[in-house]
Amino acid sequence: MLFCALFFEKSKKKSIFARFIPVWRETSKDKIMVTEKSITNATIAEQVVEAETMVNEVVEQPVEVEETPAEEDVVAGCTKEQLLDRLACLLEEEQVQNIRQDVEAVKVAFYKIYRAEADVRRRAFFEEHGEGAEYKPESDASEQRFKELYKIYRERRDAYTAVTERAKEENLQAKLAIIEELKALVGGEETLNATFAKFHELQAAWRAIGQVPQANVKDLWETYNLHVECFYDYVKINKELRDLDWKRNLETKTSLCEQAEALAEAQAVVEAFHKLQKLHDEWRETGPVAPEMKEELWARFKAASAVVNRRHQEYFEAIKAEQVSNFERKSALCERIEALVQEEHSTIKAWNKASQQLLDTQAEWRTIGFAPKRENTRVYDRFRKACNAFFERKRSFYATMKEGMNEALHIKESLCERAEALQNSEDWNATTEALLALQAEWKSAGQVSRRHADEVWKRFRKACDTFFERKAEHFASIDKEYVENLERKRALIEELKSAPTEGCTYEIIKEYQRRWSEIGFVPIKHKERLYAEYKAQLDRLFVAVRGAGREQAMGRFKERVSTMRSSGDKRLRSERERLYNRVRQLEQEIATLENNIGFFSKSKGAEALIADVQQKIERAKREREEVVAKVQLIDSEQ
Repeated sequence: MLFCALFFEKSKKKSIFARFIPVWRETSKDKIMVTEKSITNATIAEQVVEAETMVNEVVEQPVEVEETPAEEDVVAGCTKEQLLDRLACLLEEEQVQNIRQDVEAVKVAFYKIYRAEADVRRRAFFEEHGEGAEYKPESDASEQRFKELYKIYRERRDAYTAVTERAKEENLQAKLAIIEELKALVGGEETLNATFAKFHELQAAWRAIGQVPQANVKDLWETYNLHVECFYDYVKINKELRDLDWKRNLETKTSLCEQAEALAEAQAVVEAFHKLQKLHDEWRETGPVAPEMKEELWARFKAASAVVNRRHQEYFEAIKAEQVSNFERKSALCERIEALVQEEHSTIKAWNKASQQLLDTQAEWRTIGFAPKRENTRVYDRFRKACNAFFERKRSFYATMKEGMNEALHIKESLCERAEALQNSEDWNATTEALLALQAEWKSAGQVSRRHADEVWKRFRKACDTFFERKAEHFASIDKEYVENLERKRALIEELKSAPTEGCTYEIIKEYQRRWSEIGFVPIKHKERLYAEYKAQLDRLFVAVRGAGREQAMGRFKERVSTMRSSGDKRLRSERERLYNRVRQLEQEIATLENNIGFFSKSKGAEALIADVQQKIERAKREREEVVAKVQLIDSEQ
C-alpha cells in the first residue's frame, strides 16, 4: 500500500513514472513475491512512458478551424416573410442544437431589412412633417412574429443547454465512479484474470460515457490515466496476458493508422478532419502496445494526421484567399457604383441606362461570395450606401421632372383651350398660321406624365383636326368651282380666237375683259398658261383696234396740218417743235426705264416690277413712233 500512497502523492508529476522504482512488500491480505515472471521495474517504466505518450497525444491534437456558415448564402436576397418562414421551418424540422448558426444568419438578415425599412419610414415622416416633429415608430407585425419565434428558439436552446449540462455533470460523476472502481481494483483479492476482465469492463464503460464539463476534462483525464498506470504497475499480469493485450491494442492502433491514411486521400477535407478527431479519441482510449512498436506506430499515425491537418489548413487558406479576391472584386463594384453616382443624367433615357448598369452590377455582386469576416460587413455597407445614393439622386431627378411635367401639362391644357377656340373659325389663312404656331408651342412645352400624355394630346389633336378637316372640305368645294371656272375661261378663249378683227372696238374688248374677270379663279397650276393664251388673243384684238385708231388719228392730224399751213408757217413750225421735243422726252423716258430694269431684277418681287416697266417702255416706244410719224408728215407737206 506504500506504493499506491506514493503514486497518488506524485500524480501531477508525469516524469516521476520514469524514475519510479516500485517497492513491493508484504501486506496483511496478500503476499506478492517478485520472480522472473513478475512484471519488472523496466516493464512498469515502459507502461508509464506509454501512459505519458497517451497524455501527450491529447496536447498534440490540431485545433479545429471554424467553418464559414453556409446559411448566409441561403438567406441572401430573402424578404422578411421568407426569413420568418425559414426560421419557423428550422424550429419545426431541425434539432435545436444544430441550428444556431442558421438562426443567427436569419436574425442578421431580418434586422438588416427591418432597419432599412424603418429608416425609410423615418425619413419619409420627417420629410412630410419637418425635422422638429416627434416621430413614433410604427409597430411591425413581422418583427413581433420574429421575436416570438426567436423566443421559442431561445427557450428550446436554454432547455437543451440545461439538459446537456446536467448530462455532462452526470457523465462526470459516472467517470469519477469508474475512477473509484479502478482504485478498488488495486489490492483486490480477486484472481488476475477476473481483475483484468473487470479492468477492461471499466475501460469500455469509460469510453461509452459522453462528454463532461470542459473545466474538468484535463484533471479527469490525468486522474484516469494515473489510475490506469497504477493498475498496470500494481497487478501482476503474466507476460502472456500482457502480450495478448498489447497485440489487441496493436491491431486497433494499426487500424486507426490505416483509417487516418485513408482520410488523407478523402475529397471532403472538412469531414475528413472531423473524422480524424474521432480517430484521435479512439487512439487515446486504446491501451499501450509493445514498447518497441510504440514510437513507430505513433509516428505513422502522427504522419497521417499531419497530412489531413495540412490539407484542412490549406483548404481554409484557399477559402481565405478566395475571400480576399472577393473583397477586391466587391470593392471594384463599389467604385463602379460610386462613379455612376457622380455622373450627370439629364434625361429619362440616360437614367434608365444608368439604372440598368446598376442592376447589372447588383446582379454581379450576388454572384460573388463572402469577403473576409472583418471586411464583409464594411464592404457591403459601402456598396449599399452607394446604391442608396444613386437611387436618392434618381428620386430627386424624377421629383424635379414631375414638377416640370405638371407645368408642361398646364401649358398644354392652355394650348388645347386656344386650339378649341379656333377650331370653328372660317378665317382659313390666319387660323392655319395660328394653329401651326400653337403646334410649335406644343413641341417646346416639354413632356407630361404618361397618365395624362395621351389624353391631352388627343384633345389638342382633335381641335386641330376639326379645323383642318373643315378647311379641307371648304377648299374641296372651291376646287370644284375652280374647275368649272377653268372650263368657262377656256370657252371664252375659244370665243376670242374666233372673234374677227375687222370692226372690233375698244368696247367689244372691254366686254371680253369684263366677262373674264367675272368668271373668277381657276386652279393655280393652269393660271399662268391660261392667262397667256387669253392675253395673246386679247392683244391680237388690241393690235387691230390700235392700227385702225392710228390711221384715223393720222387722218385727223393731216387735216389739222393742212389747216395750220393755211394759217401760216409759224404755227406749223411751232407744232413741229412741240412734237420734236416730245420725241426727245420719250427717248429719255425709255432710256431711264430700261436702266431701271437692271436694278429691279436684283430686288424682291422683281418679276412684277419688270413686267410693269416693260409695259411702260412699250407704250413709250409706240407713242414715239406715232410722234415721229407726225413730224415726218409735217416735213413732207412743206
